[in-house]
Amino acid sequence: MSIILKNIHKSFGQLQVLKGIDLTIQKNEIISILGASGAGKTTLLHIMGTLDKPDQGQVLYNDTDVFTLGERKLNTFRNKHIGFVFQFHHLLPEFTALENVCIPAYIGGMSKAEAAAKAEKLLHTLGLQDRMTHKPSALSGGEQQRVAVARALMNDPDVILADEPSGNLDTDHARELHELFLKLRNEMNQTFVIITHNPDLAQLSDRQIHMRDGILDQ
Repeated sequence: MSIILKNIHKSFGQLQVLKGIDLTIQKNEIISILGASGAGKTTLLHIMGTLDKPDQGQVLYNDTDVFTLGERKLNTFRNKHIGFVFQFHHLLPEFTALENVCIPAYIGGMSKAEAAAKAEKLLHTLGLQDRMTHKPSALSGGEQQRVAVARALMNDPDVILADEPSGNLDTDHARELHELFLKLRNEMNQTFVIITHNPDLAQLSDRQIHMRDGILDQ
């Protein structure tokens, strides 16, 4: 599934954050978006992920303008087609790793047995087979973020949007996470859009895009 952003504008009050963004992302591509704080990267990612609406412009997933969908259809679309990984993993502390990974599938209507089987397979793939029954407090930072990646993959999304996913990890674990993204792209045909401040890690991507003052320097 290709993703096309056309002439995206977004303001908050008098502050113009995005100033006419055009961007095309191809299936199986890994893109890194770099830029200083305040450049508009997270706002762009939220609009790409349908978490926020642009003031002007279109977001097309395979020629479907997602913001023409009603709220219920848009929520369903997001759950099925888009996975998210954030700097702070946002795992629910009262649930095990396995249970956290299952949540998007439950929302999508999958049975508990089917969800558990799929979550186990994903956690095995990510090297967490011995940590499935552990709650987040018993996991390292790198393990928590891999659980978050498994959760993002749960519904076989067309794209994973990652906002500073390695921002809270040390250098070795950060590189491991980005190399994991490469592995998932190659093995699962996954598409990634990654916001990062780390130019060394961004070099692992297929394409680097620099953002400055609400515009892209491609």
